[in-house]
Order: sequence, then C-alpha cells, then structure tokens
Amino acid sequence: MLDNKFLNKVYNQIMSETKIINDKVYTPFFPLSSFPPPPYSFLPSSFLFHCKEVYCLNKEETEYVWREYKKELIHKVHLYPLKSLMV
Repeated sequence: MLDNKFLNKVYNQIMSETKIINDKVYTPFFPLSSFPPPPYSFLPSSFLFHCKEVYCLNKEETEYVWREYKKELIHKVHLYPLKSLMV
C-alpha cells in the first residue's frame, strides 16, 4: 500500500473536483451525470476505475481513498442545505 500522504492527496484532489449542486453530487468519476447524496454502502466501479487509471491505485488503496472521500462527502452533503440558506 502506498503511504497515506499520497493517498490523502488523491482524496483531496477528488474531493476538490466534486461539486454539490441542487442536492446532486457531480464527480470526476461520473463526469457526465450526477448521483444522489450519500450514504453509499458500496464502492462504485467507476470510482475504482478512476483511481486505477488516473492515480495507479490498487484496490486496497482505492478502498482507503473511498472511505475518506465518503466520510467527507456525507459531511458536505449534510451541510449543503445550510449553505443554501446563507445565500
């Protein structure tokens, strides 16, 4: 497994490319569509493919990045309604 420093950079990059707009989540691994907000109990094959092709991660490394990404995404989605009220 690669060191967590690199994996955290991967996670941060994917997170920076993820947008939440009108209760939909747009990601770099689903570039032409959105998917509903979390929770997600599975590792999407598109995420696995994206991490392998773009970052050369193996499955174990991708699972680590997915866990971190999912936690942050859940947090952001739950904050999204509050942000829209602040506008």
